Amino acid sequence: MKLDRRDLKLLELLQQDNRTATAALAEAVGMSGSACWRRIRAFEEAGIITGYAAQVDPARLGLGFQAIVLVHLTRHDPAQLGDFLQEIAARPEVMDCFATTGQADYHLRVLCRDITAYNSFLEDFLFRQPAVQSAQTNVVLREIKRATSCPCEVPPDAL
Repeated sequence: MKLDRRDLKLLELLQQDNRTATAALAEAVGMSGSACWRRIRAFEEAGIITGYAAQVDPARLGLGFQAIVLVHLTRHDPAQLGDFLQEIAARPEVMDCFATTGQADYHLRVLCRDITAYNSFLEDFLFRQPAVQSAQTNVVLREIKRATSCPCEVPPDAL
């Protein structure tokens, strides 16, 4: 799907507040309401918009411990790796999981109530995974910046 400047502006506005009325979005990008609605539906059907969600403050929910965990695998056995990824995907503490280059095979962002809950996550779950050789925990001291949207840059062919 080829995106023009209006499309990118529309995506930017939706990421800022997806509850904005279609009429207001249409006016902001210079489209009719029906054309704007059709464009948003096209973004959804093309997989550009993958969903809508509220942004929640974890600390206000009692999740005051956050860590970035660098996971090293024992070996890259396809069966063990598949099981590991399935288990990680099912864990509510794991907010993000990235396969990475470098010394660690995976980087996890983990949210827990406190250090005791995190220790349980490690001992009762992560270290019991056959694919896991070791894990290095980096405790998040404070959050400087969190992405709440994807940058909508104008592609060179849209100029």
